[in-house]
Amino acid sequence: MSARAAPAANARRVGVTLEGLRAPVSASRLAAAVRDVLRAEGVTAAMISVTLVSESAMARLNRRHLAHRGPTDVISFGFSPSPETGVVGDIYICPDVARRNARTAGCGVREELLRLAVHGTLHVLGWNHPEDARREQSPMWRRQERLLAGVRRRQARHA
Repeated sequence: MSARAAPAANARRVGVTLEGLRAPVSASRLAAAVRDVLRAEGVTAAMISVTLVSESAMARLNRRHLAHRGPTDVISFGFSPSPETGVVGDIYICPDVARRNARTAGCGVREELLRLAVHGTLHVLGWNHPEDARREQSPMWRRQERLLAGVRRRQARHA
């Protein structure tokens, strides 16, 4: 018999680990972004981990799990929900790739890191997008940008 208690109903548990990296967005802001997405998507119980990793660690994850070469910006894993935990997922974000993406997109790295947290959470929840040029016109991308705008507004109010 396990001594571990099941999470309380309506618990959105989010943990953020920086893996020794310095990030321009605090762990608490990344966790709040994930909780905002969960709330907006009607998820009342969840256990999500967000880990910021180096380019080399991300390249290993990308090769091992997706059979792709090199680092990417975000990789998410969603696991089958259960009555005890609700939604369960792991999100890995590479700040160095996010920094390059931000320069290319003409936005700040903080915004891009929050975008990746939102994007990863949507993937955990089962959202998907095409891998081609239609990606940014997909329903998932449009949802992501609407959620990101809300996250940024809420965080600006609490800054």
